[in-house]
Amino acid sequence: MQALIQLMRDVFPSIPAAIEPYLATAVLLIAAFVLVVFAAIYAGVFIFFERRIAGRIMSRVGPNRVGPHGLLQFIADAVKLMIKEDIIPEAADRPLFRLAPYLVFMGVVAGFVVIPVSPHIIAADLNIGLLYVLAITSIAVVGVLMSGWASNSKWALFGGMRSAAQIVSYEIPNGLALLPAVLLSGTMSTQGIILAQGGAPNAPFYLAGGVPWNWYLFHSPMTMALFVVYMLAALAEGARIPFDLPEGESELVSGYNTEYSGFRFGAYFTAEFAHTWIAAGLAVIVFLGGWQVPFVQASTILNSQGWSMVGFEILAMTMFMAKMVAVIFIIIQLRWTLPRVRVDQMMVICWKYLLPITFVAVFLVLGWMLVLPWESPVAIAIRILMVVSALAVLGHYIKRVHYAILAAHDQAWMSFKVLPKFWI
Repeated sequence: MQALIQLMRDVFPSIPAAIEPYLATAVLLIAAFVLVVFAAIYAGVFIFFERRIAGRIMSRVGPNRVGPHGLLQFIADAVKLMIKEDIIPEAADRPLFRLAPYLVFMGVVAGFVVIPVSPHIIAADLNIGLLYVLAITSIAVVGVLMSGWASNSKWALFGGMRSAAQIVSYEIPNGLALLPAVLLSGTMSTQGIILAQGGAPNAPFYLAGGVPWNWYLFHSPMTMALFVVYMLAALAEGARIPFDLPEGESELVSGYNTEYSGFRFGAYFTAEFAHTWIAAGLAVIVFLGGWQVPFVQASTILNSQGWSMVGFEILAMTMFMAKMVAVIFIIIQLRWTLPRVRVDQMMVICWKYLLPITFVAVFLVLGWMLVLPWESPVAIAIRILMVVSALAVLGHYIKRVHYAILAAHDQAWMSFKVLPKFWI
């Protein structure tokens, strides 16, 4: 509360002191409402873009009937779910059946609290932010298992048991993959990890702010490997393809939510899609520098006042959102590119591959920190070389996307022909 009041004084110094506490309380209530509603709004927008991207990948259009360019399709879906009959099986455990979807939704929404989209826009900057996210999002597995048990259906129970095994297993490499960020920054606060990727206070211009060679992704080859491990574990925890075994519609009808309908059915999918925000947000915070602005010191942003602070906030938020969109696009593309793995393959990937890789990478990061300190010239040169290599990979990826668009004769994207001839 005091931090919010101080922020209001910096931006609007003419506000009377007598109404500051009441105004701050109103702002907090509005923020809490927005936080709860944001998950549903984001899920709807995510569904729309996922359908459009899936359509492009499969050389079709996607939703284009409801609203201009299909923009209102997710609203139509939400209205349909709201007005559908809410059916509870006769033999179900009714109290647990009702509670399960809300428990899943609450576990995901609570994770939004410590995700900072800018220097000052964060619900709570906890000093154990990473640990809080890992703990609170684990509540979802209780709701999923509860729904499988309460439905009194073998398909739902199989899906719930799969989910419990999957989430509990992949939480281990997921948490360990985030550990090097804690070692490098010396804190578990999400804001603290972002600030640590902004360079030293007296760093020269080319090392100031959120330049890519200050991101933990390029700290060493091991952190790049841990980024891949984290993304795979996040996909598994969110039950996204290739790890959507708790639903497994080709095997279990719809898995743990088979017996649900109407609003409760929608709550499960809202939570699933909202989980992608948490997963992508942690990836941006831990590996991609968060809201840091390239070549601008974090102290400059934090110490700004008045309208200059508002401008820096908008700029930092834009940087964060751009990185989020890139990570979310990768998540969507993987869903429509990879096939679903079997249950035994899913467990083998975790315990025989991801977990040993994570342990080895964490210990190697510790040795790298001792041999090559962050500010040493050799470490800086290696980070810049890794950034150049990543840009080369990104260029090859864009080239392949361009080739696929031209090969499919996709008229909606033929404007990409403006790219140089050597990209074809």
